[in-house]
Order: sequence, then C-alpha cells, then structure tokens
Amino acid sequence: MKVSQRSRIELPDHVPPAFEVYVGGVRQVPARDFQLEGRSLVFPRPLAQEGRLGFWRWASMWLGIAGTYRKHETVDIAYEVGGHREVETGLQPQPYD
Repeated sequence: MKVSQRSRIELPDHVPPAFEVYVGGVRQVPARDFQLEGRSLVFPRPLAQEGRLGFWRWASMWLGIAGTYRKHETVDIAYEVGGHREVETGLQPQPYD
C-alpha cells in the first residue's frame, strides 16, 4: 500500500484570494509550508487525521478508562470579509495523487 507523501486541501469557493493558513493552530508560510495550486493548498507532507473511533474506544472514553491520543492535525483558513475576520475550520486534507 502506497501512502501519499503530500496532502491537498480544496479551498471553499467563498474564501477570498487573501487568507492565512493554520495547521494545529500554527500559522503556515506560503512557499515554505504549502504551495497554492489553483484553489488547492498542497502540503509537502501528509497531514495526520485520526481515523474513525470504534465502539470499544468510545466506550473506554465514556467510562473514563482511557482517552484517545492519536495525532490529528486540524487545518483552518482565516480571512477578512467586509471588515470582519472569518475562519473556516475543520477542512479535510486529501492525499495528493
């Protein structure tokens, strides 16, 4: 099984050309941390997403036995519209094929 070494995120249509990108709350620098290809952000590394939690993991969390400590990187886009700061959060990275 081949894992893509890059990740891609499609920008929502309403996001203007001027925006900031954050991964896990850390601001990303264009051309260093990601490339813009059309309306897609391309990251040179895979962005970790926690998979679906199974019944036993949910049960153990609910009972307070254990938590979930898997790596999960969130991607947020911040921009201004009409003088108000807006944020798109929880954008889902896809493997870059």
